Amino acid sequence: MNKLLIGAATSNSGKTTFTMGLLRALRERGLNVQPFKCGPDYIDTIFHEIASGNESVNLDTFLSSPEHVQDLFERYGAEADVRVVEGVMGLYDGYDRWHGSSAEIAEFLQIPVILVVNAKSAAYSVAPLIYGFRHFKSSGIAGVVFNQIASPSHFQYLKEACDDAGVPCLGYMARNDRLTIPNRHLGLTISAREEMERLIALAAEEVNQHVDIDNLLAL
Repeated sequence: MNKLLIGAATSNSGKTTFTMGLLRALRERGLNVQPFKCGPDYIDTIFHEIASGNESVNLDTFLSSPEHVQDLFERYGAEADVRVVEGVMGLYDGYDRWHGSSAEIAEFLQIPVILVVNAKSAAYSVAPLIYGFRHFKSSGIAGVVFNQIASPSHFQYLKEACDDAGVPCLGYMARNDRLTIPNRHLGLTISAREEMERLIALAAEEVNQHVDIDNLLAL
């Protein structure tokens, strides 16, 4: 059974967009995908359900005991081919330093982490960032996916940075204004389902074209 956690260096790196695209891409392969969300977020879970066809489940070690989180992860993922957990904020952002963070949940549940890096204004300088995330605590970084890529040459610089940081590069999401998720205002307003379907379909197309899904699952 495959399991992975999608984290990011900071909020607004594109992990929700990538998660939606990956969930739909895996579903289109005929896989039963079970989504999860770190923390008590109740908006991203709706996006997950639309993308995957399965109800998304919150994993939160602030409101719940670690044992309960473990039980949720195993019980809801028992029939799944793939379990995909979307992190919250930056990978190490928790209620008390890293406690309650996506990284802590990944370590506790022994889930490999796919790090989404926003490379909109960066190139080879992402190397020390990736290296730091790879070696800080026991992060379990298994691979990197870049977001906001401007061109194939831009991606080549980033891929070389991954190689030198010692972390597999799994692909990228190209810069595309049509993939921007509207401001959710803490959940008081949500785009219409048709709009979310459009965004998810675009994200899945991007993932299918530019992300090595087979290698991602193998990791």
